[in-house]
Amino acid sequence: MTRRGRRLALIGTALAIVGGAAALAGFALKDSIVFFYGPSEIVEKKVAPGTRLRIGGLVVAGSVQKAGQKATFDVTDNARSIGVSYEGLLPDLFREGQGVIAHGRLKGGTFVADEVLAKHDEKYMPPEVAKSLKHAPATPPAAGTT
Repeated sequence: MTRRGRRLALIGTALAIVGGAAALAGFALKDSIVFFYGPSEIVEKKVAPGTRLRIGGLVVAGSVQKAGQKATFDVTDNARSIGVSYEGLLPDLFREGQGVIAHGRLKGGTFVADEVLAKHDEKYMPPEVAKSLKHAPATPPAAGTT
């Protein structure tokens, strides 16, 4: 084998190893990747039920209902809203009109959250939530509308 042939074989082998490592990493991370959506994007992109995702927006005024540790509320991006069901302790800063991000799955038109995060002060807004609110109309929908 010539010097040029050995070099090409070495480069080809290195590319195959790097490609294999990238494919293995992608396969391993497939189940842990969670995408962020606003309520409007969930409708527009027709997200499949059962898909693990994060939603964010503002908690609709008058939509929060609590019964023990079970809570339901609506999240809006000022264009559409989606109902959220959560069982557990809500963050202390959780309240109507505040920014929120929920992690969970979409089931039958309702988002079933297993984690709810609230914004931590008056000036902070998660970048994803700020972006989705920026591109939506200014008037929030009434509680329970989609």
